[in-house]
Amino acid sequence: MRAGIVVSAHPGVEDLAVRAEELGLHSFWVNDTPMVHGDPFVALSLCAKATSRIRLGIGVTSPALRSAPAAASGLASLNALAPGRIICGVGTGNTARRTLGMRPTTAAGLDNFTAALQDLCAGRSTEYREGDRVSDIRFLHTGAYVNTTDPIEFVVAALGPQAAAVAGRRGTGLISFGLLDPTAWHALQDARRHAAPDTPRDPDSHTDSYVVTSLHILDEDEDPHGDAARDATGHLVLSLLAFAADTAAEKPAFAEQLGPEEREAVRRLLDRRDTTATAPDRHTKLYPNYLGRIAPQDRDLVLPSLMNTLALVGTRDDVLARIATLEQAGVDELLIQPVIDPPTEMAQLAKLLT
Repeated sequence: MRAGIVVSAHPGVEDLAVRAEELGLHSFWVNDTPMVHGDPFVALSLCAKATSRIRLGIGVTSPALRSAPAAASGLASLNALAPGRIICGVGTGNTARRTLGMRPTTAAGLDNFTAALQDLCAGRSTEYREGDRVSDIRFLHTGAYVNTTDPIEFVVAALGPQAAAVAGRRGTGLISFGLLDPTAWHALQDARRHAAPDTPRDPDSHTDSYVVTSLHILDEDEDPHGDAARDATGHLVLSLLAFAADTAAEKPAFAEQLGPEEREAVRRLLDRRDTTATAPDRHTKLYPNYLGRIAPQDRDLVLPSLMNTLALVGTRDDVLARIATLEQAGVDELLIQPVIDPPTEMAQLAKLLT
């Protein structure tokens, strides 16, 4: 299986991209969460100039964050800096929107946005709508400004069949966050295949699948649920707890899927952040430091059950066995989000998989 890295935009991110390329990793992604992290297009521009081989991904943008013309301009500009090396992840904006106190877009909106980006980034015209006004748009001046000749790879962020069906209709790949269940991946792949048209939209399009997780290889006799493992995986666990806390009133079915211990952790998180599941400003309390290294006082919230669900923790052989089952389920690339010591964690991933 291929290996890649996901990071948040910050000064010096290009140094990590250079190191990832030196280690032989396949891709380097930057999150698109505007009010939490830096801008991925700025960060990846620096990475594009500093590297020559590694693929560069936006993980992920959304029609609820950026208009199709603005997003296509950023992507095609990156493609001019790193021809043929750009990957664009698109999604409903679940987290990025919730950090603004807003809801994500619909599957239909995601579908239209993806189609528009594919058209524009390939130099084709597309229908663009604002309210009741509709027009056909395309890049009016390419060449030295943007690159619409070399292909851009598109992937749709999915946790369920609706988004996977968008990937099928648009002939794209898939990307999912913390989804390490092979059965769930089989379901996503089935939904994508069933939605795919008989005649592909673009016969040369990529349909690779990516999973974002974290990795912690245990030392001999190390506690799999000790502080080191919790620190390495806590950002994923707290992201799920924050989502559950944020949507407890809006989506009670999600919280109901959690066990009693997990629901208690959600309650403690709300108390610890001094907010409630119905407070209109709860997003300002739940999402600071989102996907960053957790505070030591929050380690108790990193439950073993959630660590095992969302992250890869174990001996080298244990982790490789889990990766093999994901590969059999159709996952092509493992993306690690390092937070403790990114250069060391990247080297560990490269040693494991490359």
